[in-house]
Amino acid sequence: MTTESSRKSRPGISTFKGEDRALRAGRLGTGGLLLSVLAATAPLMVVAGVMPTTFAVMGIVGQPLLFVVLGVVLVLFSVGYAEMSRHVHNAGAFYAYISRGLGGTAGASAALVALVAYNALQVGIYGIFGFEVSGLFATYADLSVAWWIPALIAALAVGALGWLKIDVNARVLGVLLIIEVALVVIFDIAAVSDPAAEGLSLHAFNPDTLSGAGVATALCFCIAAFTGFEQAPVYAEETSRPHILVPRVMFLAVSGVAVFFALSSWALTVATGPSAIVTEAQKQSAGLLFGLTEDRLGGTFTDVLHFLFVTGMFAALLSFHNVVARYSFAMGREGLLPAAFGRTNSASGAPGTGSLLQTAVSVVVIAVFAIADDKPTGDPTVPVLHLFTWFGNIGSLGVILLMAAASASVVVFFVRRGAAGAQAWRLITSVLAGIALLVIAVYTVKDFDVLVGAGPDSSLSWVLPGIIGLAVLVGLAQGLVMRARSPEAHARIGLGNEAFQLEKAAEETP
Repeated sequence: MTTESSRKSRPGISTFKGEDRALRAGRLGTGGLLLSVLAATAPLMVVAGVMPTTFAVMGIVGQPLLFVVLGVVLVLFSVGYAEMSRHVHNAGAFYAYISRGLGGTAGASAALVALVAYNALQVGIYGIFGFEVSGLFATYADLSVAWWIPALIAALAVGALGWLKIDVNARVLGVLLIIEVALVVIFDIAAVSDPAAEGLSLHAFNPDTLSGAGVATALCFCIAAFTGFEQAPVYAEETSRPHILVPRVMFLAVSGVAVFFALSSWALTVATGPSAIVTEAQKQSAGLLFGLTEDRLGGTFTDVLHFLFVTGMFAALLSFHNVVARYSFAMGREGLLPAAFGRTNSASGAPGTGSLLQTAVSVVVIAVFAIADDKPTGDPTVPVLHLFTWFGNIGSLGVILLMAAASASVVVFFVRRGAAGAQAWRLITSVLAGIALLVIAVYTVKDFDVLVGAGPDSSLSWVLPGIIGLAVLVGLAQGLVMRARSPEAHARIGLGNEAFQLEKAAEETP
């Protein structure tokens, strides 16, 4: 019989109890999983923020067609990714898949990139969240509230919710998401019912509108709007039928997001007229949607929309928080983070330590930018906007690279299993998606100064994407060191709860 002390002496063998090392299964069905995933896309934030910015900065009328193009690319990506999800059920998602195809060292690198990228995406939203809440207090209560106060309160509230059961989280996300989607749909209908002088023009879907040097950079802006659909496998261990639910939710999410954003961005062009959309977006910026709704639907609807803009961002914050916590849990379970991160909350089954880590990171970053905001910058909104744009684009770059690597991993995984023939069409779609994603990643790095609003000679154009590059290198180094010092632990990278089950079986064997 294996004793506790002998188990501790064996390299790479954990002494955690099974319930500590596994997320609670059966918490999420199709609806809960879909809502948890879609909440990260923050539809109202995209329609009110990303779309006007893309029209204004890139000057490209054909943004609706860009969403269709990206939808096709991401559906191609999802074909192989979804098939992989039938074979790998791990809260580490991206890095687990990459480990299975490209090896544990690549997986360790992907794990750190994912941790940095999703943290950046989540933390960046606090900037715009605090700024908008501060604006609501000023407009409706005549109170001056520093942006970082509501941002810190939100960080603590998100952290508290992160300790609850995932099905409770899903209900919170679901209510917020459904309401904001409904309001955007109402605007879309109003815009189509009351178009500008050019009528129901389909000019925005004309391929000629995508000519020019800004198209590739516009793709970088728009792909951030899809971020979230790829998170479905993160919750695989918490569903009752992951091999069915995860692929179903991914396809529903990516296709639904593509159609919704294509139609909503088209509605913006209809409301202003295709010939005026760029000018109006440059003039009104993030106020474009609210100005259009006030003209067509009145002040009360617009006030509600402002409020839902904030709650939608909160939903995205919670969704990304859940993902980061689960990545931390998976990494702790497999030795890529301290073992404490591989434990779950005994009461709720949530990855509590990972939740605490994400909350701590958020609070520290908000505090740093709050201190910067107290300095004479000439524009008090600069630190807030930097927090949103800098971190958002860092995170987007990381996710794009992870998707490209996952596409390559799908191909290698099935070829090594001798299933290349049976999976041929899925491998082709993965190759096509991987190439397209790499092209977008290259342009993202090349035009990073445009994405973050810095000058072409600014050091930010290489420092910020360099954060993802550093994560790649540090992760590779960690994987190489682990392979040299603890080959057993290195071999378990990406196996997740399967590794625990194998250890348990080995310990019970006489």
